[in-house]
Amino acid sequence: QVQLVESGGGLVQAGGSLRLSCAASIRTFSAYSMGWFRQAPGKEREFVAAISGSGDNTYYPDFVKGRFTISRDNPKKTVYLQMTSLKPEDTAVYSCAAREGDGILVHYGAYGYWGQGTQLTVSS
Repeated sequence: QVQLVESGGGLVQAGGSLRLSCAASIRTFSAYSMGWFRQAPGKEREFVAAISGSGDNTYYPDFVKGRFTISRDNPKKTVYLQMTSLKPEDTAVYSCAAREGDGILVHYGAYGYWGQGTQLTVSS
């Protein structure tokens, strides 16, 4: 059974940085590509970043490119989202997701496993 547990959310001032972690209980973790998504109140779930199973490939939407970095530590079965230059509009619940396979996909429907989410609040 796949379980994903996020941590690291909190309150940060605009311009600050924060790193989210997602610990996975997946036997063959490197066989899964991972993604981060976010959802703000009243808004649609939004793709934030994705990484291939090997960690060699990553993908970001334009609005986080250059500010967010996704990485993974396969022996530790953990994926990270390093966020810098945070803005109030980054405020949301951030969730990690897993899909079996190495391809990077941006639609949330492609991911079969989800964590419970962690709240990030960026104050102005």
